[in-house]
Amino acid sequence: MPKQKSNGKNNSQYDDLYKIRHSAAHVMAQAVLERYPEAKIAIGPPIKDGFYYDFDLGRNPDGSPRTFTPEDLEAIEKRMRQIIAGKHRFIKRVISADEARELFKDQPYKLELIEGLEKGGVDEYGEPVEGAVEISTYRQDAFEDLCRGPHVEHTGQIPPDAVKLLHVAGAYWRGDENRPMLQRIYGTAWKNKKQLKAYLNRLEEARKRDHRRLGRELDLFSTNHEMVGGGLILWHPKGALMRHLAEEHAKKMHLEGGYEFVYTPHIGRSVLWETSGHLDFYKENMYSPIEIEGQEYYLKPMNCPFHVQIYKSRVRSYRDLPIRFAEWGTVYRFERSGVLHGLTRVRGFTQDDAHLFCAPEQMPEEIDRVLHFSISLLQDFGFERFQLYLSTRPEKRVGEEEKWDAAETALLEALKRSGHPFDINEGDGAFYGPKIDIYVEDALERPWQLSTIQFDFNLPERFDLTYVGADGAQHRPYMIHRALMGSMERFFGVLIEHFGGIFPVWITPVQVAVIPITHEQNDYAAGVAARLRDAGLRVTMDDSNDRMNAKIRNAQLQKIPYMLVIGGREVEQQTVNVRLRNGRRLGAMSVEEFIVLAREACEKREVI
Repeated sequence: MPKQKSNGKNNSQYDDLYKIRHSAAHVMAQAVLERYPEAKIAIGPPIKDGFYYDFDLGRNPDGSPRTFTPEDLEAIEKRMRQIIAGKHRFIKRVISADEARELFKDQPYKLELIEGLEKGGVDEYGEPVEGAVEISTYRQDAFEDLCRGPHVEHTGQIPPDAVKLLHVAGAYWRGDENRPMLQRIYGTAWKNKKQLKAYLNRLEEARKRDHRRLGRELDLFSTNHEMVGGGLILWHPKGALMRHLAEEHAKKMHLEGGYEFVYTPHIGRSVLWETSGHLDFYKENMYSPIEIEGQEYYLKPMNCPFHVQIYKSRVRSYRDLPIRFAEWGTVYRFERSGVLHGLTRVRGFTQDDAHLFCAPEQMPEEIDRVLHFSISLLQDFGFERFQLYLSTRPEKRVGEEEKWDAAETALLEALKRSGHPFDINEGDGAFYGPKIDIYVEDALERPWQLSTIQFDFNLPERFDLTYVGADGAQHRPYMIHRALMGSMERFFGVLIEHFGGIFPVWITPVQVAVIPITHEQNDYAAGVAARLRDAGLRVTMDDSNDRMNAKIRNAQLQKIPYMLVIGGREVEQQTVNVRLRNGRRLGAMSVEEFIVLAREACEKREVI
């Protein structure tokens, strides 16, 4: 049987690392309050690979926000080790709301959380939970905080040489840019020093692969918060070329898979979104309406209602089914500025979206096809490890329970037939149906959610979709939403970090750098470059005044796969001297031999 996916603090099974990190967060908060007694504390949960705590340090005498310094972090970490050495017990107590308000009377963020706990339905972090919430605290030494645990028995069970404070970041209270900006200290904790060292090494590698840094260095994309706005991506020529190549490959596969391409508008009247249910269930993620000639229009957060209108544009027969509409459709969703992050969390993005309309008896085969299609496409881009999740009915949903039962069963059976590992993610489905999420594991073993296969029995009902069956009667089609790469923005953010900018040859924006050693070889080098372009390769020629080693270094920094060095001997022998970006030398060969070599690398989607 599939197991339930762990999701951190709501997981019923708390492992040793969770307890260590949760306890380390409390120890850190104690050390901070000792250094800054007037500080206000917010929340401090354990998270994947570590923990954080949010603080309001107030303001400096000149009115500027007070922030943590590197010296602060060193002192806080040193004090944490002293607290750990004290072996202070973590003691839980259950208190009333009034007792909690008295205990935290000088802590405004805690008072706000207490109000939520008193009403029920949220936890000590202000996150939604089911059922009544007990107000409890944990105390160690002189520090006490709202908490439902669990913790280690005493601070001495936190390995002192396996705890490290990492960095400070700004974080809006409750993620709302209209609320105060807090200081968030991130830390990590492990079972031993060896695990900590391995994690710090992974962090360093992740910093080298950060898609935002590589995006700048390789001139792939940029953002401009001041003039364009946050979360809106400017694709530069090299990045746009990569995106074009990816889309071209994916669209070819779609056509071979029986999909038909459509295009739809970027805005639609409010009645469309009212009928679809988005204004009831998704409005907080949509932008404010635009008034046009007395009518309200909304930027589309999803493409599906438009595809439904195409389906409804004429009478459909069972002979037409299944129908597969595909669109690289740009959508707009409101994300708070505090959570925007490069390409992976944006406000405007393009989905490789498709909607399938089928008869009920066709649905299992369609889900199988989509699942196989998703995995196959992701493998073409170099991803090899996958984890699948079935997200089941959320608390806030539409549709009859028997339909949810049927849909969840169909997706579950498809997952079993796929042969890939999968888990159940209880309650994480969309309001209109259950879904399958496909996570890829990158080169640093980090999971990223990309593909989604979403069952929907809501829109066919809301828009009264029908087809004429073999019996001549009207029947309701089933509808499947799916995005294989997810969004092009997020996909490329993951792709950049997976390869660290060293992309497979077929999708690298510049595949070959032609490097004449001196100006005397420029004419021959230009001829070589022209022959390579005629062969379909993407080429740049460095005819600058730089020395040869500098030209090679520049090409390596741009992560160009092949460097063809041309000197007097190469001109005389009508050859090129081939070097790879990793420094390996393949030596002299004819231009024709090199073209065969490069084309083969493209066909095999090799990384060289």
